[in-house]
Amino acid sequence: MFDDAVLQCFLQKQGQLFPEDVAETLEEADNFLEECMAVVVESVKDVWDYFDEQGVDMEGADEEEILEADEVFDVGDGRYLIVEC
Repeated sequence: MFDDAVLQCFLQKQGQLFPEDVAETLEEADNFLEECMAVVVESVKDVWDYFDEQGVDMEGADEEEILEADEVFDVGDGRYLIVEC
């Protein structure tokens, strides 16, 4: 479900969301993200849409604040991984 770029991103940046590593290998990362029902979106607009659909109050927030949320991981290729556990 998650490609290597997404899994590598999560492995490298998981400390922004968790106090200690929850995965050490690509397989562990894949399993963890599947259990959390994490999603990969294709653009910043999709990040906004995701939070809107989840009922997150974004009134007054700007793009930078949304992308700096602990649960949003910039994959580096225009996509974003959203992890809510």
